[in-house]
Amino acid sequence: MADHFDVVTLGETMLRLTPPQMRRVEQATSLDIEIGGSESNTSVGLARLGLKVSWLSRLTKNGLGYLIANTLRGFGVDTSGVCWTDQDRIGLYFLEEGLAPRGSAVVYDRANSALSRMQRDDLPADFFKPDTGRVLHLTGITPAVSPLAAATAFHALELAKKAGWAFSFDLNYRARLWTPEQARAGCDSFARAADLLIAPVRDARLIYDLPASASPDAVLEFLQNQYPQAIVVLTLGKEGALGRAPGGEILRHPVFSAAEVGRIGGGDAFAAGLLYGFLNGNDDKKFLPERLAQALRWGTAVAALKYSTPGDMPVISREEAAKLVASDSTGSAPGVFR
Repeated sequence: MADHFDVVTLGETMLRLTPPQMRRVEQATSLDIEIGGSESNTSVGLARLGLKVSWLSRLTKNGLGYLIANTLRGFGVDTSGVCWTDQDRIGLYFLEEGLAPRGSAVVYDRANSALSRMQRDDLPADFFKPDTGRVLHLTGITPAVSPLAAATAFHALELAKKAGWAFSFDLNYRARLWTPEQARAGCDSFARAADLLIAPVRDARLIYDLPASASPDAVLEFLQNQYPQAIVVLTLGKEGALGRAPGGEILRHPVFSAAEVGRIGGGDAFAAGLLYGFLNGNDDKKFLPERLAQALRWGTAVAALKYSTPGDMPVISREEAAKLVASDSTGSAPGVFR
């Protein structure tokens, strides 16, 4: 674990089981297997863009756990800090893909997963040092999985901050895991420590009990009043994204046009592009406000590329992302975010 990582993530990755040809689960005679988890999706995107990334988690020592670790390693993500256990299980989720008027649907089967029982002692010993990493990236999904996972994630945050790393936090609300009130309480301590706070505008309205009619600018202002230390970035679906550094102006970026192939994971891909825009060519362990505009552009570009790719992970290349960033193909498009 002597490597230096640009970004370290921590979270749960599950197996995604999908009936082929738009079938419902009750019609299925076979299931396609993918892997997916918000933090590992972002890790893959960052690795594909050329950054060094480590993903921390707890996996069951069986074929399902090996499949997850092998897949992530194959995409360039370091998994040497994963805690392996003979107990518990790998979480699953079933995706029914649907087209209008029948929308896609998800069924979770993740209770008592290995990650839900991850403890602070399961974190790799002596990993959080000044020379080991630059940024810790967490999401609101991990504290929602279980109180134990929440405590472990917060301990990782404390260790990262003590080592002088920057901290990025994506609210990433999951209604099947907790209520808006629970999410507000559970995410608050993470958001207060964040140097970069990312949120889908609809999640922010829901978690903080804001009116559905609240404009993105009003939501952004609310979050900055709540968390004045953070650069705040909101994703707006088909309207793109906006962000503001403390004391700065609101910056906006439209979506890049994209055909819908794989909607799931678009927000994670956006986070990967956003982090890359801040970190590439910058050796500081902080998010520089003057890089916000290019970070928004990279985020929307990587999200668009993911939107045109099946599966949960942004299997993209830096070259095609850079080409899109340099293009002028923004405008009206389907929502490429969460």
